[in-house]
Formats: sequence, C-alpha cells, structure tokens
Amino acid sequence: MLDTTQSDAAQQQDEPRGCLFALSQPPLMIFLAVIGCLLLMAALHDLLWL
Repeated sequence: MLDTTQSDAAQQQDEPRGCLFALSQPPLMIFLAVIGCLLLMAALHDLLWL
C-alpha cells in the first residue's frame, strides 16, 4: 500500500516565514533605507536650519 502522508520536509515549507524573512529581501531593505534617509534629512533640517 502507498504511503500518502506528508513528509516532515513538506510540512516545514507550509509554515509562515515571519518578519525576519521579509526584512532579508533587498527591495524592502532599499525602500526602508530611502525612507530612513529622508526622515533623517528632515530631522536634521528642522534641528539645524529652522
């Protein structure tokens, strides 16, 4: 008789990957770096020139 149950490796792939996996993606990190630089520039502008 054939075994139709899923193996352990197949079950592990269905788990949610979580936040650390999302932060490891280069497009997201580039986007967050650009937003961070814009916020930093705005804060320095407010502190030093206004």
